[in-house]
Amino acid sequence: MAQTMRPNTAGNGLFATDGKPHPLQDTLLLVTLVLGLTAFITGLAAPGLHLLSSWAGLVGVLTGAYGQWVSVTTRQRFGLILGLGASAIGFFLGMWHGGPFGGVIG
Repeated sequence: MAQTMRPNTAGNGLFATDGKPHPLQDTLLLVTLVLGLTAFITGLAAPGLHLLSSWAGLVGVLTGAYGQWVSVTTRQRFGLILGLGASAIGFFLGMWHGGPFGGVIG
């Protein structure tokens, strides 16, 4: 019955399934989720906030891509994919409504 023994992961964070703390990866996950949620909501609900949605989406995509590169656990990767998707959709909606420069160019 050795397979039923699980390591004690209490206190190591919500996304650490290997029993070790991963502060960088957890921070990147949280930042990507917040930026993705911000970009998605502002891009969908407020077309006048296209500056915020396009920049938050772009930074969220870059943060999520780096987070995917350095992620360790499956839970981190799952959350990063959700944040990346929301960031990308928010970025594209922001681009559709006016882009990251607000009509300054042209």
